[in-house]
Amino acid sequence: MTSEAHEVPELDPQPRDADGHGYVDFLASDKLSVGLAIWTRGSTDRQRPHREDEVYYVISGRAIIRVAGEDRPVKPGSLVFVGARVEHNFHTIEEDLRVLVFWAPPHAPPSPST
Repeated sequence: MTSEAHEVPELDPQPRDADGHGYVDFLASDKLSVGLAIWTRGSTDRQRPHREDEVYYVISGRAIIRVAGEDRPVKPGSLVFVGARVEHNFHTIEEDLRVLVFWAPPHAPPSPST
């Protein structure tokens, strides 16, 4: 792959869980993948540590992210790195969050043994 383009505002992660959270991978190469995650206001982020490094870029919304027990407020323009296998989640979601998620190596869905 040499080039690929997407209009992020047009992406709508489906399906959504009972809390309104959705995620979609929309770009991948051998070294990196990118997805869009949505958490609705007041929802609970139930993610578990991943095998990949992640970079979160907040497009819209406000919340707090906890990484390795440390809280940091996030808002549009916030960029947060989370290393592989590090505990993390968003909480106190004050406004619907739209977050670009960059994964390296590319994101792999969890296996039943993970």
